[in-house]
Amino acid sequence: MQVTFDMIKEAKERLEGISRKTELFYSRTFSEMSGMNVYLKTENRQKTGAFKVRGAFNKIANLTEEEKKCGVIASSAGNHAQGVALAARTYGIKATICMPETAPAAKVSATKGYGAEVIQHGMVYDDCYAKAVEVQKETGATFVHPFNDPYVIAGQGTIGLEILEELPNADAIVVPIGGGGIIAGIAIAAKTINPNIKIIGTQAEIIASTKASLEAGQPVLVPAAKSLADGISVRIPGELTFDIMKNYVDEVVTVTEEEIEDAIFMLAQRSKLVVEGAGATTIAAIMTKKINMPGKNVVTVLTGGNIDVAVLANIINKGLAKADAAKLEA
Repeated sequence: MQVTFDMIKEAKERLEGISRKTELFYSRTFSEMSGMNVYLKTENRQKTGAFKVRGAFNKIANLTEEEKKCGVIASSAGNHAQGVALAARTYGIKATICMPETAPAAKVSATKGYGAEVIQHGMVYDDCYAKAVEVQKETGATFVHPFNDPYVIAGQGTIGLEILEELPNADAIVVPIGGGGIIAGIAIAAKTINPNIKIIGTQAEIIASTKASLEAGQPVLVPAAKSLADGISVRIPGELTFDIMKNYVDEVVTVTEEEIEDAIFMLAQRSKLVVEGAGATTIAAIMTKKINMPGKNVVTVLTGGNIDVAVLANIINKGLAKADAAKLEA
């Protein structure tokens, strides 16, 4: 099944009253820093603290009654887990979620809090995906893929509709890429409305599977790596999402772990926003001028805010120390 613009519009209607229409606002801080007109799409303020609830709800809403009886299973680094767990609870469906052992404690506890059974396995998303496939075969539950599914992609694409309803003269949308579900959905929505809009992806430099795949012309498996951007630490993009990205995504840029830390710190200090590593990759690319479109209207999607409090505290302390050091040098 191909993802169509009509599917995204249908998902938007289905999500009315379920997902939040998150705030899109102009950031003077990042605009002055970059020379662009930077807008923040705050999916970190979405239900469950991340955009993933959109795709999960849309997928589960489209299950047959027989599929609902069998329950659902998913694999996730954390945000998709919470979206599936919440959607399953809403529909009265049993949910089992496989998460990596490295998943932030906050994401694991939140997923359990929504009533899902959690199985932790492996170090990165791809490890827990393999475990989920194994469990799915044993139980017959319906697999809710975090990105390589038409209904999931269509649900995430509703973000693109919201952005262009509010800012029709947007010149570019910057989106983090893990498996490619959110950028695929946003790209189809946005480019259908405005074929000239630029769609730019961001990835952690140490696990940039989509960048490598687009350069190779086919999905490429990259080595596992533990990134601060755990939500997008995916070793290979999905086949469906890759085909969409190949046709719709204009550019993919990568950012370092230090650049992600700096972006998290600046978002907290200047914008008063708590953003996790994956979501902060878009601002990291803006701050380092790896995206450079002077005078243009650029929307950055802050995909989630589910960062471990201890990790956030450490980043803030490091950021303050850097700022003090810079003052002394001056």
